[in-house]
Amino acid sequence: MKRLSFLVLCFLLCIATFAQQALWGNAPVVSPEVHENHTVTFRLKAPKAVKVQIVGDFTPQGVVEMVENKEGVWEYTTPEPLTPELYCYNFVVDGLKINDPNNVYRIRDVSSVFDVFIIGGGRADLYKVSKVPHGTVAKVWYKSPSLGIDRRMTVYTPADYETSGKRYPVFYLLHGMGGDENAWSELGRTAQIMDNLIAQGKAEPMIVVMTNGNAAQEATPGESSLGFLPPSMQLPKTMEGSFETHFPEVVKFIDKNYRTKANKKNRAIAGLSMGGYHSLHISKQYPDMFNYVGLFSAAIFPNKNVSSPVYEDMEGKLEVQFAKKPALYWIAIGKTDFLYKANSDYRKLLDEKGYKYEYFENEDGHIWKNWRIYLTEFAPRLFK
Repeated sequence: MKRLSFLVLCFLLCIATFAQQALWGNAPVVSPEVHENHTVTFRLKAPKAVKVQIVGDFTPQGVVEMVENKEGVWEYTTPEPLTPELYCYNFVVDGLKINDPNNVYRIRDVSSVFDVFIIGGGRADLYKVSKVPHGTVAKVWYKSPSLGIDRRMTVYTPADYETSGKRYPVFYLLHGMGGDENAWSELGRTAQIMDNLIAQGKAEPMIVVMTNGNAAQEATPGESSLGFLPPSMQLPKTMEGSFETHFPEVVKFIDKNYRTKANKKNRAIAGLSMGGYHSLHISKQYPDMFNYVGLFSAAIFPNKNVSSPVYEDMEGKLEVQFAKKPALYWIAIGKTDFLYKANSDYRKLLDEKGYKYEYFENEDGHIWKNWRIYLTEFAPRLFK
């Protein structure tokens, strides 16, 4: 009887094991696998594929061929260790770009979805969630009378905001063309960067407001009354004055609903690309609003076909702004950025007028790698 019971138990265990294998498949494919020496191996099981490639910001030469093994798993290992950074990539299977099914960590940038991973060390450790006090990230709706719609922004409050009772300076951080109020918190790692900088004593505790710079948009695609609208860079009311004109409503809402130090001395504004364009023109349009201005790979001059009071008499408004001596006017751009010449021409104008600013130049072009770097450089300079 005991032997029979034992055989039945073994039979049931075999059935359970088989069922689990049928449910979950065979041994999992690990991808990406970060090795101790910071080389990385990527794998994709696709036994029927003819060609599998990988493309990412660690493959500057473009797509790279992967090699198939006997089990039908395609592999690629980076030939050199990767430097500390947050990296994005996709697979290309017989000409079709896909995500890595073995990597659940993904980020959307406009209409593209990338798999991501981090190589730690150095500056990249700021992009990690560390064992430090954490701030709060909230999605906040507000009414915009000038635009006639309810709109959403992302607001970061530092770790002690809920308990301290103190008032805080405010940093307005703006995204680029095609982005939205999620861009800086997701692609830019703003909460992680601010948590780590504040915990290390390198940045002052501050509120960070990440707006949606598309003045015709309520919120990021898929999270507004328009439903699952496809993301697009071709949006109306982006760089024709509407967003700049409505910006005082954002500042008024934040000052009313948060414990802020509601004065120029305790306000900063910065942005990347289109957000840099907005930061430039908002700060000169309202010269008593911001004491710190950051232009990250910024678009500079308005399109000649655009007509708005915001862009009229640019040099006259800059004269007023710089006469009021902003505490920091900071320009940053990569050497291969397509906006490099526009920034050089703008710096030449500032130099001719004798306006004081600081300049930061590094490698690479119009990419999130640079904008995260600029945030880590700019934020520690604020409110000192």
